[in-house]
Amino acid sequence: MDGILCIDKPEGMTSFVCCAILRRLLGVKKVGHAGTLDPNATGVLPLLIGRATKILDRLPVHDKAYEATLQFGAVSDTLDIWGKVEQTGALPPTTRQIDEALPAFRGDILQVPPMTSALKKDGVRLYELARQGIEIERQARPVTIYSLERLGGDEAAGTLSLACSCSKGTYIRSICDDLGRNLGCGAVMTALRRTMAAGFTLADCITIDEAKALAEQGKLAEKLLPTEQALAAYPAITVTAPQAHRFQNGGALALERLRRPVEGVVRVYSPDGVCIGLGNPVDGELKMDCLLL
Repeated sequence: MDGILCIDKPEGMTSFVCCAILRRLLGVKKVGHAGTLDPNATGVLPLLIGRATKILDRLPVHDKAYEATLQFGAVSDTLDIWGKVEQTGALPPTTRQIDEALPAFRGDILQVPPMTSALKKDGVRLYELARQGIEIERQARPVTIYSLERLGGDEAAGTLSLACSCSKGTYIRSICDDLGRNLGCGAVMTALRRTMAAGFTLADCITIDEAKALAEQGKLAEKLLPTEQALAAYPAITVTAPQAHRFQNGGALALERLRRPVEGVVRVYSPDGVCIGLGNPVDGELKMDCLLL
């Protein structure tokens, strides 16, 4: 029972609870997730099942994609509608003003993490400090916004929908808040849906209810995706049967004896097409970095 199961996380459920539910449904001990989703957010939550948890720190794709909605004319201590919201009384911006403001948030930018984030300060997560009414100064961090586009909205009602593709560590609620401040009216995020994580999209997902129904039918395991699918960004190399046996037992392989040049981390396959694990070239040898068998 090893592989990846992508869940379309529902609103109001933590990522931890999602893992616990699937652990029970699949009858396994190890379930991890690739990127926490806030309880009020929905969307793509890749779950690593069984031995697939070994690759959690080796995932090659850390970029994310989201769709968010926001309300202009308000600010919040959590930067979203689930915090303490205060109306600013300012008029909402026009569509033209929004389009003129968005380019400043694309590309490489500096972003101050919100107090509701899971980042740690002296070993304590920021959201735990926020719950105690404590706010500390946070260092702005570099993030990359690959794309940020207006999907729609209601100019009169002051609502806006955005699609964002970004690097790891980007906070969409901060983009909403910064955009509102840039436009001089304030803004709070009202909904967030993740559409891509670790290379997986909503098309790869099933819901919790679907997972429960499949488990009752004894078919949930059929929805597991191969572990190596999350590693597809790494080049693949096929080795001989003796090399596969040696590599599987932790032995390094001489690079000069491989069928193709290796310049970085690779997926190593046996002659029968089984992914043995990840290999890393070091000092003329391909050393085992992560064993999947």
